[in-house]
Amino acid sequence: MISTTLIGMPDRTYQPTVAGLRAFVALAHRRHFGTAAADLGVSQPSLSQALSALESGLGVTLVERTTRRVQLTADGVELLPRAIAVTEAVDEFTSAAAGAGQPLRGVMRVGVIPTVAPYVLPTLLRGLGERLPDLVPRVVEEQTARLVEQLRTGTLDVALLALPVEIPGIVEVPIYREDFVLALPSGHALAGRRRVDPTALADLPLLLLDEGHCLRDQALEVCRLAGVRPDLGQTRAASLTTAVHCVVGGLGVTLIPQTAVASETASGDLATATFATPRPGRRIGLVFRASARHDEAYRELASVIGDLVGATGAVTPL
Repeated sequence: MISTTLIGMPDRTYQPTVAGLRAFVALAHRRHFGTAAADLGVSQPSLSQALSALESGLGVTLVERTTRRVQLTADGVELLPRAIAVTEAVDEFTSAAAGAGQPLRGVMRVGVIPTVAPYVLPTLLRGLGERLPDLVPRVVEEQTARLVEQLRTGTLDVALLALPVEIPGIVEVPIYREDFVLALPSGHALAGRRRVDPTALADLPLLLLDEGHCLRDQALEVCRLAGVRPDLGQTRAASLTTAVHCVVGGLGVTLIPQTAVASETASGDLATATFATPRPGRRIGLVFRASARHDEAYRELASVIGDLVGATGAVTPL
């Protein structure tokens, strides 16, 4: 509401109505009662009455009325920006409420883990603009634990995470599976190999991401399932791109998801090798709060994401 402590109102409990504020803003813009009333879709007497009620409640004159012109008083000039802010806030509130039951229209807060965001978002955002033109994504890139916490507290609507999450109250919708690829320095003996046994990781210096990155845990799980204890170097990276640079520099090898291969090998300095079947990999899915009660809409979004990312040929839709 408008701060009125400097105006000296006779009734300090008075609360301006939205109709009164709209009348004031429209009249300030048009400087003509008839035109302002037409803009608001009300009669001229109704607009005049709403403005008079506002001025009476505030105990101040906002508009000077003459037979030839309408102009704002000094108090009107001072209060106009605040009146505009209030009416715009009401419009935003009304718009948000209109889309509250339609989550695929309007703003949606989407969390994405760092090992997905740079490789999938370009395709995803372009495609969503075509498939769901009324959706306005607001992307937050964070590690899994932080995204889950933001999801649980309502700061995020949905998140793209590696599955499983297995948290009570959180719904998981699998979208696609992708293989892990072994990233190697150019000229490495395994470069270009197509059926590398995961046990080979026992003899390779494995570079990992920092604690908190799910890809770190997934890489260690690949080693565990292969029955090997990898040679973990002292180098750890805060991002997958940094890990790749370290590989190019000869500091070791690392695992990257298939969706990252095209981007990370574009310079020609990184070599790759694929694992023997069954190839290790990960599942990516859309997660959201069960209490949000938008199950059908969010599953539709997951389906669209699956179509878009699946069309790249880098993943297997689930």
